[in-house]
Amino acid sequence: MLGTTASRTLLLVGVVLTAHMFLCTAYVGGDGFSVEFIHRDSVKSPYHDPSLTTHARVLEAARRSSSRAAALSRSYARADAPSADGAVSELTSRPFEYLMAVNVGTPPTRMLAIADTGSDLIWLNCSNGAGAPAPPPGVQFNSSSSTTFGLMSCGTGACRALPDASCPDSKCRYLYSYGDGSQTSGLLSTETFTFADDQGTRGDREMRVANVNFGCSTTMTGSFIGDGLVGLGGGDLSLVNQLGADTSLGRRFSYCLVPYSINASSVLNFGPRATVTEPGAATTPLIPSEVKAYYTVDLQSVKIGNKTLAAPQQSPVIVDSGTTLTYLANELVDPLVEELTRRVKLPPAKSPEDLLPLCFDVSGVRKGHVAAMIPDVTLGLGGGATVTLKAENTFLEVQEGTLCLAVAAPSDQFHPVSIIGNSRSRTCTSAMTSTRAP
Repeated sequence: MLGTTASRTLLLVGVVLTAHMFLCTAYVGGDGFSVEFIHRDSVKSPYHDPSLTTHARVLEAARRSSSRAAALSRSYARADAPSADGAVSELTSRPFEYLMAVNVGTPPTRMLAIADTGSDLIWLNCSNGAGAPAPPPGVQFNSSSSTTFGLMSCGTGACRALPDASCPDSKCRYLYSYGDGSQTSGLLSTETFTFADDQGTRGDREMRVANVNFGCSTTMTGSFIGDGLVGLGGGDLSLVNQLGADTSLGRRFSYCLVPYSINASSVLNFGPRATVTEPGAATTPLIPSEVKAYYTVDLQSVKIGNKTLAAPQQSPVIVDSGTTLTYLANELVDPLVEELTRRVKLPPAKSPEDLLPLCFDVSGVRKGHVAAMIPDVTLGLGGGATVTLKAENTFLEVQEGTLCLAVAAPSDQFHPVSIIGNSRSRTCTSAMTSTRAP
């Protein structure tokens, strides 16, 4: 593993043998803790649609990626220009890929929330007897039933960290406006969060964290899915930074992704357990981002076989668990498509809905033989790090017999944002670890 070259580093992990899949078991111990990272299409998700085929799920993920990428572009455009009725959050309410369970309050209420590496604020559907009903199949947290619930005052650092807050009665009230017009508002609060072993593999041990700052949302307009959202981004209010500031765990987390078609859970690790030691791990420094929440690295080149494509100067790229596809600048995508077209000896196919720039017809190829026909793609990152992506990381079968490159150019040409999505690790055990010095 390459040495750390900055106080904030991001560890990108290449392909890890699936023989290590057993590492993706949720458990809790003294060296940190781990929770299940549930893909929205997993059978463990309440949003699993059994009527969809595997290919249909991939196509739906590609559609969500397009919406997600557009939302990230808008957040860059509006980073310095909040709207008149509230700051625009880094996330639209609809596109998401992963969920995590949190147990909130005393006694605890189990809630299943969106887990998002692209935003900061933790907020949950709340009710104090007069709140809006939670959207099905959602759960509401009843703050009046918890002995550890508290409200934040206006003078606190957490309240000042909110992009849009008001204090008409000395309590910190917030409003979050999303890119699709949805809004959520409520009271900034504190509560005990409990992270338990949902799978029961290590008895009943659990990690309790007191005084976690979160938004207790009682008013919502628009379309929200789930019981709330857990921000895992780089800002002060995210779960990662709160754990680092208030516990001995440090500001570290990693996520381990497995194909959601496999009957196994992905895993989200916190604290020392987040350390990635798998062969092939590479370290690259984080670079400043226009949006504080985003984990951003420097992309320097893309290599296909023995041909290297230099990235445009100053090419920041967001590493995002909520985007399935990868989005790169046109200056990289166009020659990448040209080179793959030249090297891959497969008949061309039309991209469904023109979502992706390059597709092949693999209907006449025996299963297991396609990967050998596709060259590796290597990302060159800041600090000398390289991540080699195999065919299963760079291509997705979006419909029966149609294999498409999971890399596209941003649709927003005015504010294009490059994103390394989670398809790069669809068959890996470990995908990303972020550490941030206290």
